[in-house]
Amino acid sequence: MPLAAGLLDYLADTESLAIVCHGNPDPDCIASALALETIASEAGVADAQIFYSGGLGHQQNRAFVNLLDIDMETVSATTLEEYERVALVDHSTPRIASFEVGPKDVDVVIDRHSSTETVDAAIVDRREEYHATTTILIEYLLELGIEIDSRLASALLFALHRTCLDFVRRPSIHEYRAALAVYPLADLELIDHLYGAAFTHTTMDAIGEAIRNRVVRGSTLITSVSRASEDGALAQAADYLLALEGIDTVLVFGNADGGVQLSARSIDSRVDIVDVLERGFGELGDVEGDKNNATGSIEIGLLSLVEDHDAVFDLVTSQVHRRFFDALQAG
Repeated sequence: MPLAAGLLDYLADTESLAIVCHGNPDPDCIASALALETIASEAGVADAQIFYSGGLGHQQNRAFVNLLDIDMETVSATTLEEYERVALVDHSTPRIASFEVGPKDVDVVIDRHSSTETVDAAIVDRREEYHATTTILIEYLLELGIEIDSRLASALLFALHRTCLDFVRRPSIHEYRAALAVYPLADLELIDHLYGAAFTHTTMDAIGEAIRNRVVRGSTLITSVSRASEDGALAQAADYLLALEGIDTVLVFGNADGGVQLSARSIDSRVDIVDVLERGFGELGDVEGDKNNATGSIEIGLLSLVEDHDAVFDLVTSQVHRRFFDALQAG
């Protein structure tokens, strides 16, 4: 049975479904979840709910959720226990925030990322040759003949554009076909509004500091923000700096939440940025993401208690620079 039909058949006898996004979900993850929610409704699932962990710090992500009126709730192990079945979209590792979801508790996995971890789920669709999980869900909707309304089409099209950086970040033929399928149905004026989601003053200050602190080696840029006081500021600075001429790999880091947060991007086909962060900082904290887009955190322990924050950050900065460039060269 084709995967799309198999999924619809599997969900047909499901009363409730938790659709779980990864931490700090981006438009690709959120749109994929929205599409799966639509498929679940078509299958007769009475209660399908989208969950996420982390935050929605990026202004564009918040605008995406708000303008499209997407119902998302924060997830916990307790809330997941209330649902008959659990689906993961745009990630395959059953690790949600600070707790583990046991592999036996995951029933559906739809993801475009590579992973060495095996998840024993009833429905598993992982396509490494695809560059957006959204693409997989669009194919499902088309194969099942499910109506795609303007709201869903707009979400899917915007997600495709953002994930592939307006089709510059190596989209596959699958992404082009998916975009052509939903383009006639999308609200292009709404998508324009999403692209115009305003920066806050705090984020603009962070981007300005990141520009001033930048260090460039070849096509790689690394920079810092002394105090990242707003969720998503580092990610937006990384997106902004990746547009600089001659730059294809960016790392932005900064003080946040008593530690150091990392946000990295790469459009260099030779660089797997999540592997780079894992090699450089995996032993010091948490790293997650994919080949083009990754985040991380570093615990600084007792150093967080030192009153001279600038001196501590100077020390951290030298170590982050060294570890990042060493990890990049080792790849």
